[in-house]
Amino acid sequence: MTEEKNEQNPKEGDHVREKEESQSSQEDDQEESKKSPREQKPNNSGNESTQEDEESDIEFLGPAIYQEAETTPSVELKQSDNKKKNKALLELRCRVEDAIVGNYLLGKPNKMISPAESARQREELREISLWGVPLLPSKGHQGTDIVLLKFLRAKDFKVLEAFEMLRRTLKWRKEYRTDEILEEELGSDLENLVFWSSVDKEGHPLCFTVYGPFKERELYKRTFGSKEKRQQFLRWRVQFMEKGIKKLSFKKGGVDSMVHITDLKNSPGPDMKELRSLSSKTLVLLQENYPELIQKNIVINAPLWYYVAHVLRSRLLSQRTKKKFVFARPSNVTKTLLKFVDPEKLPVQYGGLKREQDPEFTPEDKASRRSVKANTTACIEIPVAEGGLTLVWELTVVGWDVSYKEEFVPDDEGSYKILLQNKKRLGQCVRNSFYANEPGKIVITIENWTFKNKRVLYRSKSKLTVPVYRFLFNK
Repeated sequence: MTEEKNEQNPKEGDHVREKEESQSSQEDDQEESKKSPREQKPNNSGNESTQEDEESDIEFLGPAIYQEAETTPSVELKQSDNKKKNKALLELRCRVEDAIVGNYLLGKPNKMISPAESARQREELREISLWGVPLLPSKGHQGTDIVLLKFLRAKDFKVLEAFEMLRRTLKWRKEYRTDEILEEELGSDLENLVFWSSVDKEGHPLCFTVYGPFKERELYKRTFGSKEKRQQFLRWRVQFMEKGIKKLSFKKGGVDSMVHITDLKNSPGPDMKELRSLSSKTLVLLQENYPELIQKNIVINAPLWYYVAHVLRSRLLSQRTKKKFVFARPSNVTKTLLKFVDPEKLPVQYGGLKREQDPEFTPEDKASRRSVKANTTACIEIPVAEGGLTLVWELTVVGWDVSYKEEFVPDDEGSYKILLQNKKRLGQCVRNSFYANEPGKIVITIENWTFKNKRVLYRSKSKLTVPVYRFLFNK
């Protein structure tokens, strides 16, 4: 600063400049002497540091200052945010408690009824529950706070809005008779369109909805041909949601939400207005009456028209609900799903390794991973320790579009190699087995001549096998 002032004011006396430079020099020497030898920096011209040294100091000190400036407020903000959330939960608990005890949770009590009937209604209201969890906070059920927090999160912890949302949900459930819906026979033709399959990496149940069969005109007409049938379809969707809730656990450390995966492969086009309308109604219904029970909405094999429809429909959805959607075009289905689901728990039709009623492998049989770089060949070797073993293996390639070959290579150089399979551009999980009467190895060769790296998922097991001819010979 002293040098800049002197340059800007050349009329000042030289003795003033010399005095200030002398004081600055003495201060620099004192500061430099306090530093360790590593911290001391050589100067190129007397006691003045170069521009490069000054820039070096800025780069070193900058991140440290930034971290100090950012870390402390973020911790304080987090603590403050938690305090606000805890305060909101406590306030909602009090409102729910007062509304239940005061007999006005579902609306104003009828003053024209007898005292005995009023007492009965009060007692009945004290036993009210949602998704199998008592709502009266004073009962001390560990799931009560979990349920109340779902309504608070859906309304950004605005207590009054969360309370009103809870009241509307309870009224809707009473009018819609959701407590009886599990006993009803609905949509027998639709049983294969929606199914549960395993869990994701965090333990959330996976619900798959397949829209492809609706391309069949007869099924579409039977499902959406009249207003009554459309209402029955909507009720069927609610029934399936209630079945999914039975798989959840409303307790500390439990999994209290699910993942919905919607498969639009071969689905009817945008002209199927009944299906589009019901899809929109279903989304709104779930958002308003099942808050925070859907952890993620993954839409796979999504055609272009669906994106357009979703943009229009999203005006009815909250910002929080919009963020739960993940879309995957046909070429990225497996890659997208594997971000959320382990390959051992992802169905084979979606590029995973899971088969229903699998006699060979279980979800506990973990898969190994191998990367095949672009324009390269990779070999996977599965050893056969001894003769008399049957080796079973399965393999899938994310994205496929590769050449694939399997062969058995014996350890004995005098024996012959056996080619088991040689295919190109496979598109689904491969499973094979081989009985080896001598030690060797199964060699799987994958040729990736595309410009993208490929990920290979595979697993194997061996089992001792006695050939059939031995039984015949012994007889």
